[in-house]
Amino acid sequence: KLNLHYTLSLDLFGQEISTNAANAFNSGIKGRYMEARIEDDHQLKDATYEVKTVKDGQIVTEAAPALTAINMRLRDDYVRDAAGGVGRWNKIIEKTGVNFELTLPHEGFHRQIGVFSTVAVDPAGNIVSAEDWEKRRGEWLPTKEDGAFIQSLMKPCYEPGKYAGWIAPPKVGIDNKPGDFEYVRLHMA
Repeated sequence: KLNLHYTLSLDLFGQEISTNAANAFNSGIKGRYMEARIEDDHQLKDATYEVKTVKDGQIVTEAAPALTAINMRLRDDYVRDAAGGVGRWNKIIEKTGVNFELTLPHEGFHRQIGVFSTVAVDPAGNIVSAEDWEKRRGEWLPTKEDGAFIQSLMKPCYEPGKYAGWIAPPKVGIDNKPGDFEYVRLHMA
């Protein structure tokens, strides 16, 4: 599910190069993450930003006008933030003694929007044939069977003080209330 939701999230940032995003930035509707900490003119008139693209079947990086690359800048900030979260999850997994590590796929993997939408990219960032990608899709993305298994685990629990098997009980209740405190009153029809 990590590969699926991460790549769908990347698509939400839109095209890497976008005049719409540039217009939104110039209008004050769109900004950059931590704008006040960025040391530039904040107008992006002459600035450039490195953007990944596909040329001659290869993934390359090119400088683009920073103003039209605002979506790419925001997506890169999101990628760094997501990588930090995955790093924290991996530390928790490591503490349990489980020999497993979560990794984020390459930003070109499973993309429906942007420069990577026209090529098949594996999670490691290699451009592969569409046939190879489809053959290995079930290794990289959740299948219907995976979805059915997850649904089988998601059994509701409505009893105060009890928790569904897929939710860890809190260490302490909200406002130090006991675990069986009735935070929500359910009226079952």
